[in-house]
Amino acid sequence: MSNPRVGVFALQGDVREHLRVLESLGATATGVRRVAELDACDGLVIPGGESTTMFKLARTFDLFEPIRQRIKEGLPVFGTCAGMIMLADRIEDGTPDQETLGGLHITVRRNAFGRQVDSFEGEVTFAGLDDPVHAVFIRAPWVEEAGPEVEVLARIDDAGAPGGAAGRIVAVRQGSLMATSFHPEVDGDGRIHRLFLDLIDGLDPARPPH
Repeated sequence: MSNPRVGVFALQGDVREHLRVLESLGATATGVRRVAELDACDGLVIPGGESTTMFKLARTFDLFEPIRQRIKEGLPVFGTCAGMIMLADRIEDGTPDQETLGGLHITVRRNAFGRQVDSFEGEVTFAGLDDPVHAVFIRAPWVEEAGPEVEVLARIDDAGAPGGAAGRIVAVRQGSLMATSFHPEVDGDGRIHRLFLDLIDGLDPARPPH
């Protein structure tokens, strides 16, 4: 698929940054606020933001169940930071009423690295890439547990990371789903987004046009 149509969940979060990176890589990128926009997508990005707000807005705008269904049907989805939380089957330190879309057989710990003031940056070795990526962690989750079917793509390997973070899982893939704890859209490095576009191509190269 030379020009996939990739939607970005656009009800909350850092939407414009993802749209900019996707467009720079040749994808047709569009914000998703309605079911019709979701239905036109070959893949979906769920950006960083506030996970508790995101699931509530998805419910309010009648997007929650349609996205969940598309995930079950195999839609490629890439979640970053809050997006990772939205795709996780289980959450530690979530709010009592917090829901997730699910699909990734992982347990995530919300705000695992601490509050906004504990945000940090570091180099992370990422599976499939020759050179490390510069990872920006902002009130980020980490993966507490990953099922046997989950491929670990990256762990914290930066000596400057907060205490207790060394070795923590910060990027995963399972089938058509990818997620990172950090924000690959903020520093102009499109390599992880390219991996997601390759995932779309590899899963269904004969996807019919919409």
